[in-house]
Amino acid sequence: MVTEVITRTYCDAHDFQGTRVEADSVIQFAWDQAVREIDACQTCVEEYTARFEPLLDRSRVAKKRRATSAAE
Repeated sequence: MVTEVITRTYCDAHDFQGTRVEADSVIQFAWDQAVREIDACQTCVEEYTARFEPLLDRSRVAKKRRATSAAE
């Protein structure tokens, strides 16, 4: 006899609030110099995209600052 096990993943943001919504995608982000990921539903993914995509479009590589002369 074969038993099939189905595991469901729930949205972490909604699970924190106490509701159960099935997750259908994953959001990756950087935190404390490590890439982390959370399970997310479609509404959370859209909210994340609306909030952070404009920042990514305008972001640029940070340049080193010039050393100031201390001879003054």
